[in-house]
Amino acid sequence: MFNNKKLKKKIIIFNPSIEDGGVEKNLYIIANYFAKQNLNVSLISSDISKKKKFLPKINFIHSKFFISKKSGRYAKYFSCLVSLINLIWRDKNYIVLSFQANIYSIIICLLFKIKIIARLNTAPQGWDHNYFKNKIYSFLIKKADAAVVNSLDFKKEVDKRFSIKTILIKNPFDFAKIKKLSKCKVKYPLAKKIKIINVGRLTDQKDQITILKSLTLLNNLKKISLIIIGKGKEKTNLINFIKKNKLWKNVRLLSYKNNPYPYIKKSDIFILSSKYEGSPNVLVEAQYLNKFIISTNCPTGPREILKNYKNSKLINVGDAKKMAFWIQKYKKKKNTNHFFSDIKNYDLITNCNKYIKLIEKLNDTNK
Repeated sequence: MFNNKKLKKKIIIFNPSIEDGGVEKNLYIIANYFAKQNLNVSLISSDISKKKKFLPKINFIHSKFFISKKSGRYAKYFSCLVSLINLIWRDKNYIVLSFQANIYSIIICLLFKIKIIARLNTAPQGWDHNYFKNKIYSFLIKKADAAVVNSLDFKKEVDKRFSIKTILIKNPFDFAKIKKLSKCKVKYPLAKKIKIINVGRLTDQKDQITILKSLTLLNNLKKISLIIIGKGKEKTNLINFIKKNKLWKNVRLLSYKNNPYPYIKKSDIFILSSKYEGSPNVLVEAQYLNKFIISTNCPTGPREILKNYKNSKLINVGDAKKMAFWIQKYKKKKNTNHFFSDIKNYDLITNCNKYIKLIEKLNDTNK
């Protein structure tokens, strides 16, 4: 067990824009675990509505400089950087764990000579298309005292591309909580013979349009229903595609759900259609809930997560034809349980303790 008496440094968790994705699930679990271990934790964010997700022991610093309800992500970054400067200006006895806006927080920590751990969330293939941005990122990420990634392929890609040595810490999951929440009663829309589900932000990255395209290729469409749970700027495009292709009898777009697990449990097929990821939590959750999974073999995460899960198929990014093929191949089987052999790799205590050991190590270098 962690001995918090030897840790003289306090911890700042930096996450300016707390949204509704997998990163945020990890944020809640890690921050609250730290608090349960009696670490001195402050969290800087502009999203006061998410404060209830954290234990009262956590010092939630609500950054509201220049912020309104309509403020975007970059406004929140700037606001929270002001709060970070204000905090470490008065007290340099901190180690920063950055979940977001890593480059900006690294610059601040360099100026104030504060130790920082940068947690990387998304494979660089998804955003690294600008030469100058790439050069700036490559230079600054090396200045972090540690860089954490959450999948092996992610680690290999970042280490090679930016010539650094990242630290692999898998995402922690509270499987007991997922099991409990999955038993909640919900009204499942469009309950046809074969029920498909996708859970994720409605963005170009998540590429739900490919799932809709696959439905148009099915011979047995009358037996199929699809629900997509999430919110985002691609909603209008998805609605227009559904209307144009007359898919309303088969598709429902549901908004973000705090508890998507009953919907996943009631479904037959889980589809991840992403163009890129880091290590998608939903694939771990779908495995745990024993779903047949069709996933793109995108960078990074899916191949690693599903390598030992036999009830799954990997396809190329954007391959609607192959996606439709595996949907049609699916045969419903009663009482079939598929063993999730890698569950131990995502243990909550083991992976959260790896963060604490890393913080301890950086703390020791400051003595």
